[in-house]
Amino acid sequence: QVQVVESGGDAVQTGESLRLSCEANGRAGIMNVMGWYRQAPGKERELVAQISTAGSRDYADSVKGRFIISRVRAKNMMTLQMNDLKPEDTAVYFCFGDTVWGRAWGKGTQVTVSS
Repeated sequence: QVQVVESGGDAVQTGESLRLSCEANGRAGIMNVMGWYRQAPGKERELVAQISTAGSRDYADSVKGRFIISRVRAKNMMTLQMNDLKPEDTAVYFCFGDTVWGRAWGKGTQVTVSS
């Protein structure tokens, strides 16, 4: 069984920074891709950023230049550095990782940005 655990969510002001962390434990093997989705109230879940074991990164247009996704090499540990936060970044952020058995999800961590 795979457990994915996020941490680092908080309430901050516009322009501030936060770092989210994610770690997968259990029978995950090395996850090929890990990343973050977010879901704001009344909106669909959207991909924020993802990173492969090879270090290839993808970002949503709305966070390019502000967010940085990083991964500990050869481990299922990942961070999302979020800079210059905006109220529209307010959402529950979910970590995911792709295993040979499918995608594993965390339960989410709340990020709230006030103006």
